[in-house]
Parts: sequence; structure tokens; C-alpha cells
Amino acid sequence: MAGRHAGGVTGGAAPGTGRGPLALLPPALILGGILANVVGPQPYTGLPLLAAAPLAACIVLTFRGAVVIAVLSVVASVAIDLGLARPAAALLVDVADVLVISLIGLWLKRVMDNRDRTLTLTRDIAEAAQLAVLPQPPAQVGPLLVATRYQGAHEGARIGGDFFAVQNTPYGVRLMMGDVRGQGLPAVSAMSVVVGAFRENAHHAPDLHELARRLDTAAERAESEEGEGFSEEFTTALLAQIPPDGDRVALLSRGHLPPYLVVDGRVAPLIRSTPGTPLGAGLPGPDHAETDTFPLPPGASLLLTTDGVTEARDRRGVFYDPVTGLAGYSFDEPQELVDTVVREVTAWSGGRLHDDMAVLAVTRPDGSRGPTTT
Repeated sequence: MAGRHAGGVTGGAAPGTGRGPLALLPPALILGGILANVVGPQPYTGLPLLAAAPLAACIVLTFRGAVVIAVLSVVASVAIDLGLARPAAALLVDVADVLVISLIGLWLKRVMDNRDRTLTLTRDIAEAAQLAVLPQPPAQVGPLLVATRYQGAHEGARIGGDFFAVQNTPYGVRLMMGDVRGQGLPAVSAMSVVVGAFRENAHHAPDLHELARRLDTAAERAESEEGEGFSEEFTTALLAQIPPDGDRVALLSRGHLPPYLVVDGRVAPLIRSTPGTPLGAGLPGPDHAETDTFPLPPGASLLLTTDGVTEARDRRGVFYDPVTGLAGYSFDEPQELVDTVVREVTAWSGGRLHDDMAVLAVTRPDGSRGPTTT
């Protein structure tokens, strides 16, 4: 069940629903061309409509459907000229016009279909790469319910520099949310290094300070090995640790946004200490980031995001604020919270995201809460 709120956002219509009526356009053009040629004031009034039918079919129909429309257009042109007893030269010119335009349209259709197949394959490979680097955590980790979402700003972009990770360790559940400065393959490479280092060290680092230090070392080592092009990347990261009893959360920020505590329709950012320096920044001297601890009451959710959420703007240029945007919502599960955040941010930005966003929510179940109704 989605987050319950009077001002909830509904999704738009499924893409491609307008193509059904458009499929009638090519036959309508053929019919219009026949009528125009038969009853029109000039002998060739309907020829443009007959030639346009195959082009329209290439846009709204499959390749086979477009071939059928092209054949029908040629047949209709021949039949009209024969029926009106036009000279052979006129018949050949009409057929040549329709045939040449049909062949051009079918060639373009084939090129576009091949491009679409290549794009689909590329997207599938990108999705497989994302799942390899950012596997979806299970719905429950330790005492917590977990939900995540990665939303690309551009269609077809399924992986970038935003990332998250969840690991159950002897110290409790450890979480990471981060964002790599930069774009493209260098950002993906830097992200994969930090996520890999987190998976390896989350079980062994005795505290969040040591875990952050190891992540920083891994990022700097990758920079030195990759050389130019990678060295300009640095990574903001937020580390969280929730002990096995789930009653509190410890936070350590390395230049990342604070998380939010969502409980009973209230949303509050968890801010106390000054964030430390980002990972892999290469700044001299020790990092003095402090660990803050906050209570995590039963039924509460911890929401971690990247700046694709907080830097989303409306038409007036106002940034989205989860504190006010999520106020009044009630969530039973983290998936409800994640879905609501994505809907709210998308609606706030007018349906066009300007940056990738990653969302991670964990909920401490409230065993005393009974079934809820809207």
C-alpha cells in the first residue's frame, strides 16, 4: 500500500497508448488518395496522400505492416490510373513516385528498428552491470525492513555515480549512501571501488571511523592506479550503523547529505556534527568527522538520499524539501516511503529529473501496530 496522504501524486498514462488510433492513419491516407483521384478536380490530386501513407506507416506500424501499406499504395495508384484510362507514361510516373517514397521510408524504418534493438541491448547490459555493482538488498536485513531505488535522470541511463549498500555485520546493520563527483565511466569506476571496499570491510572494521578510513584508502589507491581522468573524482558518503536490537542509529558523514528520520507523519533531518571530507579527496591530515547517535523508535524509518532528491527544482526554481514534502504521510513499510519520495520528486520537478537520484529507506518494524486502513 502506498504512503497515505491527501495530496498523493498519481502516475501518468502508460507510454505508447496513443499509437493505437494512429495505426488507422495509413489506411485513411490510402482511402483519401483514392477518393481525391477519382472525384478530385485534378488528375493527380490524391497522389501525395498515396505517397504519404507508407511514410506514416513506417512511423506508427511495424516493418511488416509498413510493407503491406506500401504495396497497397502502389496497387491503389495502378488501379486508379487503369480505371481512369490514363496514359501509360502517367501510370509509370505515379507508380514511380509512390514506390520511391515507399522504399525510402522502409529503409529508414529498418535503420531505426536496428538502432532500437541496439539501444535495447545496451540498456540490458547497463542494467546487468548495475545489478552486479549495486545488487538489490533483501527486503529484510537483520531487524530492519529495507527498500531502495535508483532513478536515472535520462531515459536509458540506468547506472551512474549514485550508490547505496546494505550489509548485516557482527556490529549490526551497516548502510552506505554516496555520490561520486563527475559523470560517465570514471564516476562508475569510482563508485564500484567504494562499494566493493564497503562490502569487503563492513564485516571487519570495528567502528564507522575505521570503516570510513578504509574506504578512503581504497578510493585513493584506485586514483593512483587509474591515473589521469580518475584523479578528479571524489566521493561523498554517509555511513550508518544500527545495532542488532535496532533501537538507535550511529551516523558518520564524509561530505554527504544528512539522512531523515520519518515517524508518525513527521520528518526530521538528523544533523549535529559538521560533515567530514569526501572520500578520495586527497586532502592532507586526519579527518575529524564525528559519529552522531540518534534513537530509532519502533515504526520509524531512516531515509537516505543523494542530491538528486534535495536539488530537484520546481518551475520557480525552489528546491524540493523532504521535511515539508513528506510531512503528513504515514508509512508501514520502507517501500512505501521510497515510492512516495520518487513520485513526489518527479512531480515537483514537472516530470523531468535533472540529476540521478538514489533512495534508501530502512524501517524498524513496530510489532504492536495492527492493520491500517486508508
